[in-house]
Amino acid sequence: MNETTTTQQNNAPKTIVIAGGGTAGWMAASLMHHRWAKFGTHICLVESPSIGIIGVGEGSTPTLKRFFDDLHISEQEWMPECNATYKVNIEFAGWSPQSGIEAYSHPFLSQVDTFSEPHFFTNCLTRRHGVSVNTTPSDFFLNGWLAKHQHDPVAAPTFPFAVEYGYHFDSALLGQFLAKRASQLGVKHIQANIEHVELTKQGNISHLVLDNGEQVQGDFFVDCTGFDALLMQKHLKQGFTPFKDNLFNDAAIAIPSASLTDFSPQTKATALSNGWAWQIPLQHRTGNGYVYSSSFINKEDAEKELRQHLGMLDADVQARHLKMNVGQIEKHWHQNCLAIGLSQGFIEPLEATALHLTQISIEMFMDEFEDGHFSDQHQSRFNQAMAERYERVRDYIVAHYKLNTRQDSDYWRENRDNMKLSDSLLQLLTVWYERGDLRQEIYRQGLQMHFGVSSWHCLLAGYGAFPSLRPDDLTVADQFEEHKLAEMFKGCLLNF
Repeated sequence: MNETTTTQQNNAPKTIVIAGGGTAGWMAASLMHHRWAKFGTHICLVESPSIGIIGVGEGSTPTLKRFFDDLHISEQEWMPECNATYKVNIEFAGWSPQSGIEAYSHPFLSQVDTFSEPHFFTNCLTRRHGVSVNTTPSDFFLNGWLAKHQHDPVAAPTFPFAVEYGYHFDSALLGQFLAKRASQLGVKHIQANIEHVELTKQGNISHLVLDNGEQVQGDFFVDCTGFDALLMQKHLKQGFTPFKDNLFNDAAIAIPSASLTDFSPQTKATALSNGWAWQIPLQHRTGNGYVYSSSFINKEDAEKELRQHLGMLDADVQARHLKMNVGQIEKHWHQNCLAIGLSQGFIEPLEATALHLTQISIEMFMDEFEDGHFSDQHQSRFNQAMAERYERVRDYIVAHYKLNTRQDSDYWRENRDNMKLSDSLLQLLTVWYERGDLRQEIYRQGLQMHFGVSSWHCLLAGYGAFPSLRPDDLTVADQFEEHKLAEMFKGCLLNF
């Protein structure tokens, strides 16, 4: 055993207590046990038997495949248990009708796309210079082709390239699967409500007091209590930064329907009057929902609109109404506590960022905690990195709303009018509309680890957001004045 390993083993926390279960809690328990059991670290998860989870059927990015691979869990083991299906793409329908584009795709980037991706970038630049060439994202990426032809992404062993893909799954079933597996491997599972959180004089968490009278001691704590953020916000008094100034959606409705007999391995996001509807194909059912802003439509009208969209106005299927707290906590790691999942932040379901950020947070924390010999040495660095990730993911989601060309409601017009954009997003749009090198700008800003070059090209080309050739070609929504746009984008002429 080398000196570094000995130091880590001596400094590793003896007990890590995770407050809250669900997918986030059991992901944290699984990864921490897998990595730190060798140091003698014990994981204890306290889960309320009376509090349900938010999950209503969920989609992932390709990072989830790494999670299962790291834990040596095969798809044959977990996918049937969670009614999971493959996901290679997100299709956006009705977000930019004035461009003449009915729908566009955001495929996951695979290794083989190395050969076609440069041609997509070249065509996008050519189109920005006014030449009519093909800029349909799905035509340039393998997963776009697979989604269009309803093929799963699992290739033959002889296929020489790695294919990236994510999954759709039932969140409740995934939590149950991970709970059962982790418990079998030695994670202690306590089902009880937390009545009180005891702090030390130094402001650290000492122990949890449960409703059965038990006290759960720990060296380090993980807050997975959802939007309540019981440990971080209510007891450690960490503030929360809302994103409502440019992300209006704060509510959702979920209504399941029968499983589809014929479907593509993709999530579908369809724009409605005051938000968008998701469609997630699972093995046993189809997950449907409406993400909307309660400032523009009440929940009764939103439910009626969703039922009309699904053709389920008279269906005897109960809807679940959910509230969303969109934003992020001020410090993701504070004292001897880490916030994970909805406790740390949420950027609405679009682009399946929630579980992605949860997994990335756990992995980054474990790296920093271990690298700092299980001290708070790298706490500030971790908090800064996580805050930056949330902000840059936020930018990509905001761009979906800012660039819309819908005219059917105040919701869409006010999203398009909204000028509360980050400097990073403004610079990306400026480079795009000034016909600059977007790839170079993304790398200059260090954004490639968030949504990278292909993702931004898919979004901008997918919306048909190309510059006009001449000032008299400018065709934007009526509420945009040309001089304001010129000022905003340094003279660029936008053709929304």
